[in-house]
Amino acid sequence: MTTDALHELAEALNDGALTTDDDRLRAATADRSGKVADGLPLAVVDAQSVADVQAVLRIAQAHSIPVVTRGAGTGLAGGAIAGGGEISLSVAAMRRILEVNADDQLAVVEPGIINADLNTALEEHGMWWAPDPASRAISSVGGNIATNAGGLLCAKYGVTREAVLGLDVVVPGGELLRLGRRTVKGVTGYDLTSLMIGSEGTLGVVVGATLKLRPLVPGTPWTIGAQFTDERTAAEACAAITAARIRPAIMELVGGVGLSVLAQYTGADLEGAFVLVQADDHDAEQTANAAAEMLRSFGGVVEQTDDLERAAHLAEIRRQMMPAMESVGTVLVEDVAVPRSRMADMFSICNEIGARHGVTIANVAHAGDGNLHPSFVFPEAEPTEAVWAAAEEVFAQCIALGGTLTGEHGVGVLKARWLRQELGDAQYALQQRIKSAFDPQGIMNPGKMFG
Repeated sequence: MTTDALHELAEALNDGALTTDDDRLRAATADRSGKVADGLPLAVVDAQSVADVQAVLRIAQAHSIPVVTRGAGTGLAGGAIAGGGEISLSVAAMRRILEVNADDQLAVVEPGIINADLNTALEEHGMWWAPDPASRAISSVGGNIATNAGGLLCAKYGVTREAVLGLDVVVPGGELLRLGRRTVKGVTGYDLTSLMIGSEGTLGVVVGATLKLRPLVPGTPWTIGAQFTDERTAAEACAAITAARIRPAIMELVGGVGLSVLAQYTGADLEGAFVLVQADDHDAEQTANAAAEMLRSFGGVVEQTDDLERAAHLAEIRRQMMPAMESVGTVLVEDVAVPRSRMADMFSICNEIGARHGVTIANVAHAGDGNLHPSFVFPEAEPTEAVWAAAEEVFAQCIALGGTLTGEHGVGVLKARWLRQELGDAQYALQQRIKSAFDPQGIMNPGKMFG
């Protein structure tokens, strides 16, 4: 059956689109999560068109072969890793911008286009796309959609779902669905576009996206760097900025453990906790002034600037966290979110759990929306039992605070075993039935999200 399916795929696809090369197969078993799938996939398909994707899903369903969709491979939850008996369907080569409409402030793109490349192309039209994950230079728009990615700008502009108007999706069997619309408003029927965003390839394959753009606003952003003696006070200051209806574009918090690692990595004089704030738009200076005043009221030592070079230096304190952690060990980057008023509590909880298990937990947060990244740093190549025990406690405590297991990385394989704990039995069962409605044979990204 497998041989027949591969023969059919080879006949249906362009020359070179189907490969069983060992190096390509091995590359498809891993992403940036550190997880590696069991066994090698049957093949890798490099889709060039919607027709290619339709052919793969038609043939895969006919032969009951699982399909794992893959974009740039930068995921942090193992959502795009393919293993034994599966087809890895890459849409990385589908990276065209099909339309930019400045009048309607939208763009139509293929899923493989890199986030940063899209925004570079949009500059000449005076537009930009708001989702801004830290991986924007290497992650694809399709991957951003698959995980409902966030990033530094979430404090003001929200996650990917807020920036998508419609999707073209191929479902098992090869049918193409055109979901959503080109209008800003529209409530006809169920919102299947939003359902697809964050579904991690478990319902269908996104082959096109109609994106909501924003006009570029002239002017210079204002940037703030503030140091605090402890991270709890820094977190409370960030929560107070939000509560005061001050809305910067970026508000990031680097906790004490992370700042210590960063100081070691860069040689800079850093300790306590660091808050990065950036305000944009016409009221940038006014917003920055209000935020700086609030940070000072909590004891922060504040630097405020509209100098772009100095602003880039302050932003680097946040952006260098990942290479700093990787310089001292293996890093498991987690992703939880709590109500912004409970962010300080979550920092304290992570410190207590790390100390009790003897595990280093360096915490970095998108403080504007309560999304924390507890990063477990350890000398071993793989997470130890102590790391997983600490992670499980972090997840449980996050849920107890009214939070969620993932704010932007997705569930993938990394958090599938905890999904029922957050959703509860009834909602978990309902979500499984929704998946079955789209994918009755269970061929779409099996083992992800629902285990």
